Amino acid sequence: MSMQVEFVSPEAILYSGEAEIVVARTRGGGEIAFLEGHEPFIGSLITSKVRVVESGDSEKVFAVRGGFVSVDGKKVTVLSDAAVAAGDIDVAAAQKDLEKADAALEENPESKYSQADRKWAQIRLSATGAIDE
Repeated sequence: MSMQVEFVSPEAILYSGEAEIVVARTRGGGEIAFLEGHEPFIGSLITSKVRVVESGDSEKVFAVRGGFVSVDGKKVTVLSDAAVAAGDIDVAAAQKDLEKADAALEENPESKYSQADRKWAQIRLSATGAIDE
């Protein structure tokens, strides 16, 4: 049993395919898994990884910088202004972004912007396997 999955950004459809399970992390709700037939659901995503398990246990990992997930039992749609497949992540650029965010946080540890930038860099690196989350 599988369901349709789409990752949509303002610029394009980043991914469209079939999956047996989709695992995402929602704001205030923790990690949630969606299977075919899941009750209708709409949730706000935090900056995190979203895993798409295709048939045969093949897995695709995406980094999302917030957004929304919508489920209707037969389809899962992830809407995000910033989402990228693990295979498309520039590890060197993400590492540089992490270093910049760390430097900014040394100057101002309370900066919400720098904290968010650091989390986004960490999630991208984690999605590629370069670091553990």
